[in-house]
Amino acid sequence: QVTLVESGGGLVQAGGSLRLSCAASGSFFSINVVGWYRQAPEKQREFVASITSGGITNYVDSVKGRFTISRDNAKNTATLQMSTLKPEDTAVYYCRNWGIWGDYWGQGTQVTVSS
Repeated sequence: QVTLVESGGGLVQAGGSLRLSCAASGSFFSINVVGWYRQAPEKQREFVASITSGGITNYVDSVKGRFTISRDNAKNTATLQMSTLKPEDTAVYYCRNWGIWGDYWGQGTQVTVSS
């Protein structure tokens, strides 16, 4: 079992930065993939970025060069550094941790980017 808690969301002006954190408790976090997803109002949840236990990263095209995902397996944490934010980045951001040992989601944190 893995419990995920996101933090770091908030209101920021376009062009600004935010750093999201995902704190995990549980035995499998460090061996599972960690990812960030987001859901804007009236839109489907979409993949943003992921990182494997070995550090291989993947990003949706719209955030490449602006967002950076990282993880600290020793501390059971993951972060999403977001820069050059745009109004279209506004959404609830969710941390996900998945693998053969299960699929876990956090409760989400709101990110609002004003123009």
